[in-house]
Amino acid sequence: MALTPQDVSRIANLARLELSEQEQTAMLGQLNGFFSIVEQMSAVDTSGVEPLYTPLSAVQEVQLRLRADDVTETDQRALNQRSAPAVEDGLFLVPKVIE
Repeated sequence: MALTPQDVSRIANLARLELSEQEQTAMLGQLNGFFSIVEQMSAVDTSGVEPLYTPLSAVQEVQLRLRADDVTETDQRALNQRSAPAVEDGLFLVPKVIE
């Protein structure tokens, strides 16, 4: 997937960047280089390869230190909403800012 100079101009416009012609040319080369690396990586057959949760697991056995997923705090919604100017059905009410 090779980008064109028009693509770089459009990307710069969307990102609100003002690039000179020289900068656009340099950016075009960098982006096309990046996409060529992505295409090379996509061409590699990874079927049957288990995902790694850490790079170390590729070279040694790693024991994850996971804690139990237990609730440790009590529900304090009513206490937290006491200082709110407007609450309805447990939700904070805010002024409308967009018409």
